[in-house]
Amino acid sequence: MRHFIEELEQLKTKLLEMSSLVEAAIQRSISAVIHKDRSAAEEVFRNEARINEIEIEIDEFAINLLALQQPMAADLRLIVAALKINTDLERMGDLSVNIAQRARSLMEEPVVKPMIDIPHIAGLVQSMVRKSLDAFVTRDADLARSVLASDDGVDSLRTACYHELVSFMEKDPQNIRQALDLLAVTRNLERIADHSTNIAEDVLFLVKGVDVRHHAEARH
Repeated sequence: MRHFIEELEQLKTKLLEMSSLVEAAIQRSISAVIHKDRSAAEEVFRNEARINEIEIEIDEFAINLLALQQPMAADLRLIVAALKINTDLERMGDLSVNIAQRARSLMEEPVVKPMIDIPHIAGLVQSMVRKSLDAFVTRDADLARSVLASDDGVDSLRTACYHELVSFMEKDPQNIRQALDLLAVTRNLERIADHSTNIAEDVLFLVKGVDVRHHAEARH
């Protein structure tokens, strides 16, 4: 039993390493867009391989625990939640790469439109990521629910950005390329927020043993 507990701690440690890498990728990709930071974008690209490697390591470690230890109850929920969170984190890493690619494109031309609400959206999304991961570490159901409550705010900001950027393109077709890059950035940020929501739902499953997916009324 003691060996199994140590292995569960190793699983959590690996997941925290993955979390740290992905959070850094998100932060750097956002900095690349807002500050035209080419070095930040390049760092995102360099670290993508390690994120993919550790995803496979976590999957293999968790599957071995399931096969060899046959866990039950809370331990089983922890391993299942870790597998799902691992997948969401890897996808967040991919989305960060997408943002960094758009940032590199935006660097090639002068900014003819302010960043509109992108810094605001980015800040809210980063807060959701941090809270969802903190909720997992501390098993805090209330913190997880606060992430779910923030998702609508990200959706509203993204919709507002969409309408503003469409209007921007209509006024001058020369703006289309830049506006499309900015639209892609907001869409990728929204998707990162969605994955944060998935993690928060997994925390509620871990802590409370309830599945709140697709049931908004059960989140509150």
